[in-house]
Amino acid sequence: MLAMMFCVSSAPLPAQQAASGGTDAPQNQAVARLLATLAKTHSPRQAAISPDGNTVAWVASVGKTGSRIHLSPLAGMASEQVIAAPAGMQSQGDQKCREWDAAWSPDSRQIAFLSDCASQGQPQIFLSSPDSARQKPRQLTHFKGFVHGLAWSPDGKQLGFLFVENATRPAGALAAMKPAVGVISAETMAEVQRVALIDVASGSLTQATPANLHVYEFSWSPDSRSLAYVAAAPPGEDNWWVAQLYTQAAANGTPQSILKPHMQIAVPRWSPDGTQIAFIGGLMSDQGAPGGDIYLIPSTGGAAKDITPGRKASPAWLHWTGVHRLGFTEGVDGESRYSVLDTATGAEDRAARVTFPQSIGDGRYEMSLSFAKDGKAALIKTDFNTPPEVWAGPLDHLMQITHLNASLHPDWGKSESVTWTNEGFRVQGWLLYPKDYDTQKKYPLIVYVHGGPASEVMPRWPYGGYGPAPFSTLNYFVLMPNPRGSYGEGEPFTRANRKDFGYGDLRDILAGVDTISKKLPIDPARVGLTGWSYGGFMTMFAVTQTHRFRAAVAGAGISDWKSYYGENSIDQWMVPYFGASVYDDPAVYGKSSAINFIKNAKTPMLIVVGDRDGECPAPQSFEMWHALQTMHVPVKLVVYPNEGHGFSSPADRQDVLERALAWFTQYMPATQP
Repeated sequence: MLAMMFCVSSAPLPAQQAASGGTDAPQNQAVARLLATLAKTHSPRQAAISPDGNTVAWVASVGKTGSRIHLSPLAGMASEQVIAAPAGMQSQGDQKCREWDAAWSPDSRQIAFLSDCASQGQPQIFLSSPDSARQKPRQLTHFKGFVHGLAWSPDGKQLGFLFVENATRPAGALAAMKPAVGVISAETMAEVQRVALIDVASGSLTQATPANLHVYEFSWSPDSRSLAYVAAAPPGEDNWWVAQLYTQAAANGTPQSILKPHMQIAVPRWSPDGTQIAFIGGLMSDQGAPGGDIYLIPSTGGAAKDITPGRKASPAWLHWTGVHRLGFTEGVDGESRYSVLDTATGAEDRAARVTFPQSIGDGRYEMSLSFAKDGKAALIKTDFNTPPEVWAGPLDHLMQITHLNASLHPDWGKSESVTWTNEGFRVQGWLLYPKDYDTQKKYPLIVYVHGGPASEVMPRWPYGGYGPAPFSTLNYFVLMPNPRGSYGEGEPFTRANRKDFGYGDLRDILAGVDTISKKLPIDPARVGLTGWSYGGFMTMFAVTQTHRFRAAVAGAGISDWKSYYGENSIDQWMVPYFGASVYDDPAVYGKSSAINFIKNAKTPMLIVVGDRDGECPAPQSFEMWHALQTMHVPVKLVVYPNEGHGFSSPADRQDVLERALAWFTQYMPATQP
């Protein structure tokens, strides 16, 4: 799911009032410097290596809203090239147009990409020939809708992509939901995402998949004649958790369901000989953030076989490197790893294993990598101390391609991976030290709980907005645990919080607090708690179960699972976790609802949420605010207009950060008076 007194009125606050009303300026010069540093961070959005392994395409930001595609040759690191924007681009100040989603043709001679530079915010598909510097990109489409996920057919004749015709919003549950007004039905709210195909030579466009299936991701068969895709009946925001695996002929094919899983599935990939499809299967809580085991299924259908049972890691993305050779990335112990399996024998090629103590990815999928035919790769690397940059080459000998952030240095304390055991589980987390750490002083601690719950804290440079780094800058310790329910320790660990939200995972977190408190100078009277989405739920629930926390900040949380079931736009995710719908087993939902234990709460709480959040709707925050106010517990609620589950406005993200800093400073200051 997943990441100031409020004045009740009949209309939402204007955006500028919600973003600035009632907050102080950044609290001191340290925070001001931090915000300035984060504002200067250039975040490459994609890295794609050409199939011949000679050139890396990477996408970089321009101004506040724009982006451009750069080309950097690997051999000799010759001068880079910028793909020229189409004629007619519109730019005003920092409001610049965008070019992104670069996809190399199989012969490395062309790049397809998306651009809104010629169509006033509507992305279109363009084709560029890097070898012809004077030739302007050719526009292939003139449609209206939401488009992403460009993928060439292996024969280079077609481009496939995900398309929502006449879309009013981006696909997915993170974006702000459409206002719920008028006659409400699943049909009126749904916008169906399909696989569309375009013939590169003629520009002919067809919708390949039917209008009664919402497609989440797809891949081409090696002969370019068929598609494999993960899809479900609309609405797409809700039904990913019950999606099936389909195959069909690319041209006028009829969908064939080859797998109706008992779990969530992602990243389907055909084997080079076309006989098998590999995919990730497991208990997942967010589309786009996969983790689980790797399965194989015959491409004609049949039984799916788990080829990584009991693996103490969470595979997230995969690709075939040979008929019986499967490479994949995985999260393990809060780090990233690339591994290779022989699918015929199940043996792992240990010589091919590469571990990264950073977050890695090429910008397409979670932990995906871009590979050339010769095995070279392109990716973006980052950790708590290193801003994101593009790297390329052999995985065990990468070269840095970009130096976008060479002048930036962390304005927060050092990071450290920490582990502890609890109730038979090995638990890992990350710890940020206070910026000005002195072993002779006592410091407060803030526990930052990740969303999901199926997710994992990985080391990464902060991207601005709400996060752990600002607390470290203000001289707090920050613990970011990966308790049971997280990725990184294998599928049984990820499943360990089913029907137990807020109990075992909270005990894991408290055990982590105890472990580091015995080793470091942490003041037990100044321990705070915060998180977003599932982390927001944990914040709301934890204060009803323990008085260990002095202050709390809950972002987009859940206070009552029973009422939440009927309010959110993604209720299908709940059945795998709770074992039944709320109508069949309300008791298991009530067991983990903060509202049912609200009289135990004493911890002051700041609550923030977007008014169009479909994943964790605003009424859940209203319920918690109302209950704490009734119990005379200090509480403030801020509702941000036109924001979904993931805030899109930089001003709103900064406002949340400043309010949270002020809240913790008020109730558990970093320095004792």
